[in-house]
Amino acid sequence: MCARAGHPTVLVARSDAKAKGAVLAVERSLERAVGRGKVTRLDADAALGRLVAVSQLEALDECDLVVEAVVEDLTVKRGLFADLGRTCRPDAVLASSTSGLPIIECATATGRPENVLGMHFFNPAPVMRLVEVVRTALTSDRTAGIAHGAAAAMGKRPVGCADRAGFIVNALLFPYLNRAIRLVEEQAITPDDVDAVMTGGHGYPMGPLKLLDVVGLDVSLQIQRTLHDTFLDASLAPASYLEHLVRAGHLGNKTGQGFRVHAGR
Repeated sequence: MCARAGHPTVLVARSDAKAKGAVLAVERSLERAVGRGKVTRLDADAALGRLVAVSQLEALDECDLVVEAVVEDLTVKRGLFADLGRTCRPDAVLASSTSGLPIIECATATGRPENVLGMHFFNPAPVMRLVEVVRTALTSDRTAGIAHGAAAAMGKRPVGCADRAGFIVNALLFPYLNRAIRLVEEQAITPDDVDAVMTGGHGYPMGPLKLLDVVGLDVSLQIQRTLHDTFLDASLAPASYLEHLVRAGHLGNKTGQGFRVHAGR
């Protein structure tokens, strides 16, 4: 999205092999967009020409905006943000794409919390227009303005929100998803029937069980646990069937099996 918006873009992965794999994923995404008539061949080639993929964090030293997208583990994120605080330009905006972890914990690790905020993109990011821009009590107006402007330049709809568990979308969404899992867990209704009711009866673009497989059951479990731990509401405790599937390694689309088996994985 950054490269398509016209920005020189640096992608940093954990290894050279991961960096090459990420570029291939971007190429495949652009090929699909070209095939659907969403992007011209010229624009796709130009976007790839703006993208550099490396495995060294030092490559970010001249970037204006850095968006973190590592594993949903607060200890890992804090370690990375501490490194970004030392590596990046003093005026660089540092953003987390976390779906629910506290941004302030990342911000205080940097030594420059005024430059830090959340930019929560939704999956699949090239298609979904919404971006939650999450301010902490320490985020500066300048930092928030740059994040809103960057999201808009990518063709997204930025929505500001406070640094609270679940932000806006997940605070509303995950109690509903958790209840849908419990219906299946209690054998009251099948995943297909749950999804059919919500898409056909309520007009949702995707049913809750299909959505959970897209998001990833491990990520979904982490979000549900965060909501439960924050608000201490028994109804927010993760459904036991969700925990069972995660323990079994059935994480959704990315592993080929979640609430359904996904062909081609």
